[in-house]
Amino acid sequence: MLKVQGVDLHYGAAQVLRGVELEVHKGEVTSLMGRNGVGKTTLLRAIAGHHPVSAGLIEWDGQTLNGLPPYERARRGIALVPQGREIFPLLTVAENLQTGLAPLKGSERQIDDEIFTLFPVLKSMLRRRGGDLSGGQQQQLAIGRALAMRPSLLVLDEPTEGIQPSIIKDIGRAIDYLRKKGEMAILLVEQYFEFARDLADRYAVMERGQVVLSGTRAEMVETDVRRRLSV
Repeated sequence: MLKVQGVDLHYGAAQVLRGVELEVHKGEVTSLMGRNGVGKTTLLRAIAGHHPVSAGLIEWDGQTLNGLPPYERARRGIALVPQGREIFPLLTVAENLQTGLAPLKGSERQIDDEIFTLFPVLKSMLRRRGGDLSGGQQQQLAIGRALAMRPSLLVLDEPTEGIQPSIIKDIGRAIDYLRKKGEMAILLVEQYFEFARDLADRYAVMERGQVVLSGTRAEMVETDVRRRLSV
C-alpha cells in the first residue's frame, strides 16, 4: 500500500501541496482528480522522487520513501508514466521498452509478452522510432515501458490526454486487466471524469494543493466531484 501522510511541498517560496493525505491499495485503482494547477502532477513527482517534500511522509509497502532518489524508488517497484509521455523519440520502440528494464536484475531483463498482449500495435512497430508513432501509440509505448520493469505501483499521469477514443478504450481495458490481476496498486491522475470514475475503486479530489474529497467509488457523490472539476 502507498500512504501519503501530511505532505507539504514547496517550489521555492511557493507552497504547492498542503497536508496531502492519500492511500493506494494493491489490486485497486485510485483515481486522483482535480482542475489544472491544483497539484496533482506535483504529488506524482513527489511520489516518484523527482521533487523532495517539505514535510510529511510517503510510504510504500511499509517503508519510508522520503529522501530516496527516483532510481531507488524504481528498484522498489514504483513506475511513473509521465504526463506528455516523454518517450525517447530517436530510439526504436524496442529500445524504448528496454529502457524500462533498467531497475531489474540482469537475469530478469526481458520484455514480458504481456505488454504486447495489452498493446499489440507495439509488437508490429518494434523497429520504428518512437517519434514516428502517433500520440496514442506513444502513450501505449510509455505505459509499456513502465510495465517492462514489472512494477508493484503504477502511477499514470493523465494517460488519455490528447488521445483518440479508440486508444482511450484500449488503455482503459489494460488498466482494468492489471487491476484484476491483483499484483499491483494503480494511481491514476485523470481529468476525463467518466474514465476515472469507471476505473476507480477509490477516488480523491484535489483543490489548491489539498485533498478535499476522498472515499470509495460507492461513496462518490458525482455532483460534488463534477462541481470541483468544472472550470
